[in-house]
Amino acid sequence: MEEGGELWGNVYIFTPQNAKGSFMTNLIGEYECRIDDKGRIILPAGLKKQIPPEAEERFVINRGFETCLSLYPMNEWRKTIDEVNRLNMYNRKNRNFARYFSRGASELVLDGSNRLLLPKTLLEYAGIQRDVILFAFSNRIEVWAKDKYENLMNEEPEDFALLAEEVMGKQPVNREDPENVP
Repeated sequence: MEEGGELWGNVYIFTPQNAKGSFMTNLIGEYECRIDDKGRIILPAGLKKQIPPEAEERFVINRGFETCLSLYPMNEWRKTIDEVNRLNMYNRKNRNFARYFSRGASELVLDGSNRLLLPKTLLEYAGIQRDVILFAFSNRIEVWAKDKYENLMNEEPEDFALLAEEVMGKQPVNREDPENVP
């Protein structure tokens, strides 16, 4: 058995564990919400149930990709920022990535009414005014302006099956089988 997976015969099977042996968070779901006048959002009950106890009801929010916000449970933020911190900072691209990734990052704490106060600067960056979609996947929750999210989802690739094949269709290589080596 290897860390993060198991060796079965000649095939390495990945299991969702990090190097410390704890399981990764796997959030799922889409939730429609509204931002109140003070910039707060209620974390939906179905999503709150998925947040691991080790997050301690604390989160970090930062600028995501495609003009959304990324909300990480604190335990997942620590894992993610550890990856960023392992980059070679003598490399300019790595430094730039680390700066942009961390730009605007803010710690949030769930209040007694299950609300999170979102920073105004991040709301402005994402174009969020009132209606939002919380899109939970993997270890994060993307926070989208509802109209931007709907536009993105309506732009489904012309051939989603082809995209799936390109992204997911590669099989793990068995290095001991000469016919399976690229």
